[in-house]
Amino acid sequence: MTAVLPLLAALIVSLVCAYLRIGLRLWSLLTAAAIVVVGLLAAAPVAMVVTLIVFAIIAVPLNLDGLRRQQISAPALKAFARVTPKLSDTERTALEAGTVGFEGELFSGMPAWRQLLEQPRPQLSAEEQAFMDGPVEQLCAMIDDWQITHELGDLPPQVWEFVKANKFFGMIIPKEYGGLGFSALAHSAVLQKLSSVSATLSSTVAVPNSLGPAELLLHYGSDEQKNHYLPRLADGREIPCFALTGPQAGSDATSLPDYGIVCKGMHNGEEVLGIRLSFDKRYITLAPIATIVGLAFRMYDPDQLLGHTEDLGITLALIPRETPGLEIGRRHLPLNIPFQNGPVRGKDVFVPMSTLIGGAHMAGQGWRMLVECLSVGRAISLPSNATGAVKASAAATGAYARIRKQFGLAIGRFEGVEEALARIGGHSYATTALSLATASAVDRGEKPAVPSAIAKYHATEWSREVASDAMDVHGGKAVQLGPSNYMGRGWASVPIAITVEGANIMTRSLMIFGQGAIRCHPYVLKEMQALSVADYGDKLRQFDKALFGHIGFGISNAVRAFVLGLTHAKIGRVPGDDYTRRYYRKLNRYSAALALCADVSMGVLGGKLKFKEKLSARLGDVLSYLYIAAYMLKRYEDEGRPESDRPLLAWAFHECVWRMQMALDGVIRNFPVRPVGWLMRVLVFPFGRREVPPSDRLGRRVAAILTAPNEARDRMLNWIYLSPSDNNAIGRMNALLPEVIAAEPVERKFLKAMKSGQITAHDYEAQLAQAAELGAISEAERDQLAHIRKVTAEFINVDDFDPSELRAAVVRGENSAGVAQDTTQQAA
Repeated sequence: MTAVLPLLAALIVSLVCAYLRIGLRLWSLLTAAAIVVVGLLAAAPVAMVVTLIVFAIIAVPLNLDGLRRQQISAPALKAFARVTPKLSDTERTALEAGTVGFEGELFSGMPAWRQLLEQPRPQLSAEEQAFMDGPVEQLCAMIDDWQITHELGDLPPQVWEFVKANKFFGMIIPKEYGGLGFSALAHSAVLQKLSSVSATLSSTVAVPNSLGPAELLLHYGSDEQKNHYLPRLADGREIPCFALTGPQAGSDATSLPDYGIVCKGMHNGEEVLGIRLSFDKRYITLAPIATIVGLAFRMYDPDQLLGHTEDLGITLALIPRETPGLEIGRRHLPLNIPFQNGPVRGKDVFVPMSTLIGGAHMAGQGWRMLVECLSVGRAISLPSNATGAVKASAAATGAYARIRKQFGLAIGRFEGVEEALARIGGHSYATTALSLATASAVDRGEKPAVPSAIAKYHATEWSREVASDAMDVHGGKAVQLGPSNYMGRGWASVPIAITVEGANIMTRSLMIFGQGAIRCHPYVLKEMQALSVADYGDKLRQFDKALFGHIGFGISNAVRAFVLGLTHAKIGRVPGDDYTRRYYRKLNRYSAALALCADVSMGVLGGKLKFKEKLSARLGDVLSYLYIAAYMLKRYEDEGRPESDRPLLAWAFHECVWRMQMALDGVIRNFPVRPVGWLMRVLVFPFGRREVPPSDRLGRRVAAILTAPNEARDRMLNWIYLSPSDNNAIGRMNALLPEVIAAEPVERKFLKAMKSGQITAHDYEAQLAQAAELGAISEAERDQLAHIRKVTAEFINVDDFDPSELRAAVVRGENSAGVAQDTTQQAA
């Protein structure tokens, strides 16, 4: 038995070193020392010497840099070069664009939590808060969404004027150019509040402040272009749109069929060098009313008027609306949500070279410009709009579930409704944390390529789930459209956000892990970059350093995943309080499991992983839920660890962890090399899957938060429009909640009297009067119940119309020749 003790000591020390990520040389010294000490103490000199010799055969070559490079790294470099797929220029640009933030730590298997918790708390400035309390509040009060969506098919003229006058289109434009110069956090807060009243309004304001002419001009425009356009964009004299998507190039923006030929032509009476453009774009928001069109196209110079390159690549230009040949003005109608959206077309449209963003020297730089800016816009606009809609649904559904009574009870007391309310509350908490995370990353100067994809996908998907649950709870109230329906248009708008700026299916299956695996991994990108080094000696040194860092990283993650799986994440030094330390430890476990499974997948499948989209999507899910859970904990810390928020945090956290577990199980179960999958299961789930979804008891506590006024509910509903104005049914419901709750004990007394059989009247008012006469309730209580019935009726009743009111003002018909034509018909 004593003969194996030196070997056992070597293994134990190696496992501890791997768990703690101790370096190669220190591991060698500690392991050798352990073999000697244990061998001497156990009086096993022969076993000690044999173990030392075997260990030396392994460790010495690894510690001699020159020998290691020639004998191990050089052959590995040749093999790596053969199997690594060559990156296209567009893929390389996409990978090199953006920065890596805390998501890189989550991919490390051993997150440095201090980096997360030391990030400054996101907070609006006094000026930004004043804008929220002033112009944003006033704008929300002007909105009648039924008028916008059903009657006008547009924002009213006074709303357009207010938006322009108060520079809502210039939030991202610096003050030196006449804009508001707001932070990304303020940009997010404004959009959340606007989206809580109207998807049409929030989309209209989001686009000029997202990927478009202003953002592109700020980063790449010439001084002349900035000085001319930015002040005009800030005050609304110019309305921008950006035309990228076309019939043959949607999510695959690199395959643009739209082209421009460098040539000479006439402009303002003079012959100048320019581009003759042909393009067909669709789904372009603000295009029907835009005065300046940002256009993406592939630029060719067949006569080599600019140089020796014929195919210059994707290029961006700004084209004024009045340009001859530009076809603009027609509208799409995206699911009856009438934000301005339509096609932009042109055939042989000549524009001067000065229309290129940044000038002629920026020809062919369009793809880089797009991917560098897209992550910033996508990190804010869609997540913020989705967050505002989710929180508005939470406010409305929580209040409605307390107001609406069935079988003598508020429907929020039924467990089926309670379950839906729990999902709404948990997703609201998580979505808010996610949108705060990405907006704050932008404010820290990051270009969050991977987090922006996470935020776009999960915020819009949760918006869909929340809208579905809210519709279910409201039932027929939400189905019947009309001025009193505050849910239906939000439900209709959900697929729009799911589709735009990269369809969600593509975002999940290709982008999150596809970019994250290389961008966030501490060694893969370095190994790939080493291949492009010209000098072989430098190439080998860089590759050797990355390779052995990667090997140690992989071993460490295997050990950490296994140990943390064995202990069910009960060990490890982490931050937090007594309540949240267990949460940080769980994230440590799944960070190590993700890093292990990602390394194994890339190592075994190589370039084929690119086409295993379902595996890639599941690995992306794990990274996403790690990121979301981490920033939920950050939000909890920033809020001062409020005890009343714990049910929301706990529900959302357990949901994330359970989904992480199921995603990893999906990777392992479907891994194409089965023996490797079996090994991963042993390392990741040594005792099987033990995570469970949030409990019913926890869900009941979340539902209780949504259905009554409290501090946690107020924090969750921050940055949405809740003023009880004439046009805001959700605000009026919210304001009524205290009265409704105060009346519930009286309602119970009244129902008890009704069940006793003493009350024989059929009319509600008569029943109340009879109950008061019998002494079951007092006169004041009778008045209280009558008042509650009256003021809550509007939230239960639905609209109805004369048939003529629903007839379209423009009716599609046929003339005598059978050709379709439009005829105007005045609705009664």
